[in-house]
Amino acid sequence: MQKPIVIVTRGSALALVQAHMVQAQCRAAFPESAIEIKILKTTGDKLQTAALASANLPKGLFTKELETALLNGEGDLAVHSLKDLPTELPPGLKLGAVSKRADVRDVMIYRDPAWLAAQGLTDRRGLSPHTKAAELPPGATVATSSTRRSAQLLEKRPDLKIVPIRGNVGTRLKKLADQPELDAIVLAAAGLERLGFQFQADGKLTSPGMGEDAQTSVPPGLLATRLDPAEMLPCVGQAALGLEIREHDPRMEAVCAKLNDPETQACVLAERAFLRAMGGGCQVPVGALAELRDGNLWMRAVSFLGPQVCRAQAGRPLGEAEELGQELGQKLSAR
Repeated sequence: MQKPIVIVTRGSALALVQAHMVQAQCRAAFPESAIEIKILKTTGDKLQTAALASANLPKGLFTKELETALLNGEGDLAVHSLKDLPTELPPGLKLGAVSKRADVRDVMIYRDPAWLAAQGLTDRRGLSPHTKAAELPPGATVATSSTRRSAQLLEKRPDLKIVPIRGNVGTRLKKLADQPELDAIVLAAAGLERLGFQFQADGKLTSPGMGEDAQTSVPPGLLATRLDPAEMLPCVGQAALGLEIREHDPRMEAVCAKLNDPETQACVLAERAFLRAMGGGCQVPVGALAELRDGNLWMRAVSFLGPQVCRAQAGRPLGEAEELGQELGQKLSAR
């Protein structure tokens, strides 16, 4: 009898949803195999009060412990939000597969003025439905721990006040609802949707778990606007899952072959090659998005690493994903 396939994951609500998604795909592709999930606590989970942009934080905040489990044989496959996975992996490990990408956009979330008025909450500010980042009130306070998001917001609106925020999705939403000094927060659309949050046509943010689970429920009176990549380029690998395995593991390679999405893989290979060329990790203030257009790869990128904002875009055949990323990385580094 074959040993079970052990999926290792973080224990956050989003990480568990993503691990269960991969577990379901494994069971469908390999119904004769037992698929187990093992939860591990990472350094990033333990440092809930630390600013993610801090230069003193170690690399692989949300991945190191999962990778150690793979190398020790305690797990067979690690499920990561690909945006958290460093471009340089430890010796003996590799990126085995990439899931089909979900909505790559960021989402700005803020309070509904009509709901605040109905509740008599005059101590906090609401914003009209479908407010865009460029339409935020003068001097508005936006909470995000992403240097990429901060840089893009301040480029267009240098008057904004950017403050850090940590915690799971539910915690961040509650902080927005309860803290009058905050006007908006920015989160990834893919993570919200995987947790069951829904964006209504009238701008309201809702969830089936409302009031039941603190991690997946929406405080009442919140609105959301999905930000077009033209105004907020996503981070490298955003909205895709990365499945990390040991090198020279035929059984896991067979699993990954069934789970991999070739189009998404080409896109994120280009983006990760760009990030590698920029010499950075997931907290470097750069953004990139590769997409398929007429059978070719087309990528846009932005860097805030120098004294001036640098942008570039280029296209290449699908089989030259890494070369495309390197090309854009070299262009922006040279500037």
